[in-house]
Amino acid sequence: MSEAVVAKRYADALFQLGEEKAILEQLHQELNIVHEVFQGNEQLFTFLKHPRINNERKKELLVEAFAGLSTDALNTIKLLVDRRRTEIIPSIIDHFVQLVNDAQGTAEATVYSVRELSEAERQQLEQTLVKRYSKNKFKLNNVVDPSIIGGIKIRIGNKIIDGSVSGKLDRIKRDIVTAN
Repeated sequence: MSEAVVAKRYADALFQLGEEKAILEQLHQELNIVHEVFQGNEQLFTFLKHPRINNERKKELLVEAFAGLSTDALNTIKLLVDRRRTEIIPSIIDHFVQLVNDAQGTAEATVYSVRELSEAERQQLEQTLVKRYSKNKFKLNNVVDPSIIGGIKIRIGNKIIDGSVSGKLDRIKRDIVTAN
């Protein structure tokens, strides 16, 4: 079974657990912290994958590292250690966050611009995206990228809306090359 399918199943189970216990938002916040730790620490993955370190020792480290987590989140991570599935933890969290966002009518977008967007620009862009995509709210992550020259590029999931100057120049370049 592919890792994506397995990750989705764990995420679905966590989501259902969060709904049943009415701790969905708490799990969402806790798992975001876990995701940041796993993304920023390659040594943790190496430790958790090491075949000579027994699972009890790995779980002890995780209990110490994530002492403030709820028992449900911590037990899920410990279960993944027992089943030798620690490499899919970030993928599980990504699927879980998507499920929570879908349930709340929220979407996440990454906005690339040459400078930091002002609060008024962020609000206007968020309102436009809310109307266009029929969502309750958009969480915008602004990334400053001088290589786009001007305009903005928006990434929502796997969809990219490119209104940047560099994107327009690339399209013109492709048109010229294909015309010859």
